[in-house]
Amino acid sequence: MQTAITLTHAGMTLRGMEHIPDIPSQERLPAVILFHGFTGTKLEPHRMFLKLSRALEAVGIASVRFDFLGSGESDGHFEEMTLSKEIAEAHSILDYVKGHRRFDPARTSLIGLSMGGAVASILAGDRPDEIEKLVLLAPAGNMYEIVQHVAGEYLADPEVKVADYGGNLVGRAFAEELKQIDIFERSKPFSGEVLLIHGTSDTTVPAEVSLRYKERVYGPRAEVHFIEGADHTFNSAVWESEMIQSAVSFLQGRTGSSGGDVPV
Repeated sequence: MQTAITLTHAGMTLRGMEHIPDIPSQERLPAVILFHGFTGTKLEPHRMFLKLSRALEAVGIASVRFDFLGSGESDGHFEEMTLSKEIAEAHSILDYVKGHRRFDPARTSLIGLSMGGAVASILAGDRPDEIEKLVLLAPAGNMYEIVQHVAGEYLADPEVKVADYGGNLVGRAFAEELKQIDIFERSKPFSGEVLLIHGTSDTTVPAEVSLRYKERVYGPRAEVHFIEGADHTFNSAVWESEMIQSAVSFLQGRTGSSGGDVPV
């Protein structure tokens, strides 16, 4: 069952969706939190996150997905967004899930796409004993490099407070703060299982960034699943299906590269 939900953080409203399997048992359910990417929303391109939540629901796993402040339908303005603010919001979302009467607090996992992958990896590093599994989709561990590429020319002028990136205003504070955050180092305390899924033709976050996560952060606890030819947001039905199958199978406890029987 899909239900619209809200959460108050720092006096503002985060708006999201909750998917709870229609299971008559009173047993508490495993739950997954989905974190969207930079300029993204709780739906993501081609309703990818909705499809992922529905696939999880079909196999008995609950999920929640919120718009970060300044994105989608949540309060706030995009130019006020920073990585540390999104991490703080992620902590509030995790608190919401941990306190939910239908969810098993011992079986909470995270999925993050792109910058949402960086948020998820840091949240797992901040609260390693509270996260069961971690799925990172094209995770932007190189977020500072990306911002310098898309907005560095504008932000080089100290008089410029925001950069116009396709209609989204990127604040100077966002770019400046990224210099101070070592995403890989912050992610290291998490000791659970990790699945990294990355398209081999991703030009936004190169596929080698997932290898850097495995080599520098997770080691043998991480599996990297490359999707041949896929771009940053898996923009074909075939790539999207492979990503969903892999993620859902991993969260069910099977190998991340299997999952032919997962409905999508």
